[in-house]
Amino acid sequence: MIKRLFIIVTLFATIYGCSSSQMATKNDSSQDKTTPQEKVDQPVDFSTMLKPPEGWHHWDEEQTQFRGISSELAYTKILSDNSPEEKVVVAVIDGGVDTNHEDLDDVMWINEDEIPDNGKDDDGNGYVDDVHGWNFIGGSDGKNVNHDTFELTRIYRSLHQEFKNADTTSFSKKKQEQYSYYKQIKSDYEEEVNRLHQQYNNIESLNQSMQEAKNILDEHYADSSYSYEDIQELDPTSQELNFAKNVMSYILENEIDSTLIADQKKQIYEFAKYGYNPDFNPRDIVGDNYEDKSERIYGNNDVAGPDPSHGTHVAGIIAAERDNGIGVNGVATNTYIMAIRAVPNGDERDKDVANAIRYAVDNGADIINMSFGKSYSPHKEVVDKAVAHANKNNVLMVHGAGNSAQNTDTTANYPTDKYGSAVSDSAATLWMSVGATSWKPNEEFIANFSNYGDETVDLFAPGVDIYSTMPDNKYEFQSGTSMASPVVAGTAALIMAYYPELTAKQVRQIILENSIQYPNQLVTVPSEGNPEESEQTIFPELSVSDGLVNVYKALRAAEEMSQ
Repeated sequence: MIKRLFIIVTLFATIYGCSSSQMATKNDSSQDKTTPQEKVDQPVDFSTMLKPPEGWHHWDEEQTQFRGISSELAYTKILSDNSPEEKVVVAVIDGGVDTNHEDLDDVMWINEDEIPDNGKDDDGNGYVDDVHGWNFIGGSDGKNVNHDTFELTRIYRSLHQEFKNADTTSFSKKKQEQYSYYKQIKSDYEEEVNRLHQQYNNIESLNQSMQEAKNILDEHYADSSYSYEDIQELDPTSQELNFAKNVMSYILENEIDSTLIADQKKQIYEFAKYGYNPDFNPRDIVGDNYEDKSERIYGNNDVAGPDPSHGTHVAGIIAAERDNGIGVNGVATNTYIMAIRAVPNGDERDKDVANAIRYAVDNGADIINMSFGKSYSPHKEVVDKAVAHANKNNVLMVHGAGNSAQNTDTTANYPTDKYGSAVSDSAATLWMSVGATSWKPNEEFIANFSNYGDETVDLFAPGVDIYSTMPDNKYEFQSGTSMASPVVAGTAALIMAYYPELTAKQVRQIILENSIQYPNQLVTVPSEGNPEESEQTIFPELSVSDGLVNVYKALRAAEEMSQ
């Protein structure tokens, strides 16, 4: 979410010079409330829609014009007379899951061999009271890591201690290479810190512009009750009013309000205090020997942690209880969430990611969802071995491609299916990298924050304005490839539940080969640069499969393959 707003604010700064902008309350009364079962005959005006209906990602395009995954159609047309044959377990490696949520409490994985809260490792797997999963960023005393540094900061801190006062004249060739790497890391670190400062300034300017535009429009309309449509119909009679119209249109179209601005300013503050602070190190909370990357038994059983919002949202997309009369429907039925906490507010550590993957595999997960990522992986070999372990044990891994608006064919995003020298094979075969699409069937079809890659991103899934579960029995729209990944994980789980004879390799093949194709769809390539210089290409150029995941087509293919 933070990355997405930074992109929006950067574009605003480029277009309007960060000079002014307003924020008004969105009028949602015009939202389309069409249900998935109703066929829409009248064209939907996506250009004036500020937010899609709840659950749009489940819908079928032919019925509703929204480019969803046709899951509601699949349940109605394919699965209505069938029953699932297998319980499927999806491990959600994330920042925590609210296991008591009203829409998740009955779909949480339960370790049947563990007696809850008796302080013993009943099943002998090394983890005490791991009833719903495990927390690799907590201590045995019950304390938890919340914030952590970014991986770039950790690398910079380590190298800076070694090279800050070094005499380079006596360096060997190897040492000189290490010093050159340090200089590059130092440059990258300083660039990111400067960028953070600029982002704060941009947001401050955006906030100021919002207030200026609000004052102008309040005076023009004599009150504050004006809608997006009113603003679009406004014929400015002055430069001041034209400025207010442009700014307000931009604000409403990008769903920016004062609460979001405050949240992002708070996040920037936390990035400066924790993420980019070389002197901050919370690892003592965990109590492990961090230098021992082979160590596996540490942490605690608190799978919610201090901030389970992200993981709860992800879990709901996959398997929120269907048709229970409350909340939302997950993509998959007969599917259970194994919660594994390894992702702090900051960058996850390679050791924790590797152990989280191994825990999932060794405790019966069929699928692993990984809605996280980073640009540096100093101990990639540890993660590679864990990924290879999952691959060997027929566990499907689904990973969000990332929210940096970058081409991952040329810019690294970890973890990845590509192995280093630590594994003899070249790449994992049971891996899917997922980019995010929006609900707009035009040049904005690709989410403006999504990573992409014709060789490294396998397919796309809905990832903009996805409505799902939040802690404390709440629900919320969120955006990111973090939301697109669980859509695909849920699709895989649904196939496995109804067609358990299929292997993970076959399920992956089915999903990729039965995506919806838009061969002539022109899209704007995600970029943080000047929107006036944005490139456009056709949708198939941005992923391996050239398509958008589709549950209906995938289930039809699974039915044929299983016969």
